[in-house]
Amino acid sequence: MCRRRLRDLSIVQNTPNSEEANSEHGGTRRGRGRTLLKDLYDLNPVERIKVSRNSYGQPVGSEARLLAGYLGIISRNANMLPINYKPWHHMPDSNKNQALDNIKERFALEVSDDYIKKALGKKWKDHRSSLKKLYFKKDISLKEKLRNVPPEMLRYQWEDAVRFWNSKKGEDYERVGISGRQKKFTHTVESRSFVSVAKAEEISSGQKVGRLQLFEITHKKKDGSPMTFEAGEIMEKLKEKKAEYEAMASTDSSVNLENIDNRIINKVLGPERKYEELQQQLRAEAAEREAAVAAREAEQSRKYDELQLQLQQMM
Repeated sequence: MCRRRLRDLSIVQNTPNSEEANSEHGGTRRGRGRTLLKDLYDLNPVERIKVSRNSYGQPVGSEARLLAGYLGIISRNANMLPINYKPWHHMPDSNKNQALDNIKERFALEVSDDYIKKALGKKWKDHRSSLKKLYFKKDISLKEKLRNVPPEMLRYQWEDAVRFWNSKKGEDYERVGISGRQKKFTHTVESRSFVSVAKAEEISSGQKVGRLQLFEITHKKKDGSPMTFEAGEIMEKLKEKKAEYEAMASTDSSVNLENIDNRIINKVLGPERKYEELQQQLRAEAAEREAAVAAREAEQSRKYDELQLQLQQMM
């Protein structure tokens, strides 16, 4: 791997006796230069990208972004994670574990296996939805739909998925999905995770950022106004609910203000909009952008190599 691309990333070396040793003989070190997704395939066999976690068990730092992009790549591997299973929990454990082992060949993870599998499931679902949007055309016959197999997709998997999407049960699933997506609202953090935004704000202000404050930061424009009318309404409800709790606590000592942000968020947003689910939505969007960039870079690299070969043949 080109070492100038390893700046700002933690690299560890696995040894037979330890997952992490020290310095050049195995241990955490800092590299030089940004590592791209394609560079992961050039890591030395003993090297891993170390992904740290925060107090909530969530990945943080630039390594977390690289991990998110790689999860997107794995989620699109039809041999490893077939698309013809309906919900993610029907995917065999053997497939999920194979994907997890592949990820651990390139990453030293502090986050739990369950966290990785859950994030991978979200990306697999997003990939499946993208294929449906691009290749499952409703205005053509079933026979034509079955023939319209996406590139690098196994035909039997595509045909199974198409028959499901074309069924009444598949149409019912789609209606439920559309209803859920319509309930989501826009954030302002682009490709950064909510975790990294909170960390940056804490460094800047020197104070811990609560979930209510983080919601405001991530759903406001630069001029301080809400991103959407709905986001503005939610902010007002969050403030009202917090004031209500604080007023109760001032007159009733039995009212516990510990973990108040979590309770207010869940009370106002409801189970379907919990903080963790909003984070998953953001990570999926970021991973798609990262994967698209990686694909473009790989294509440019391929064209460059072809040009170099042509020039050599002309000499």
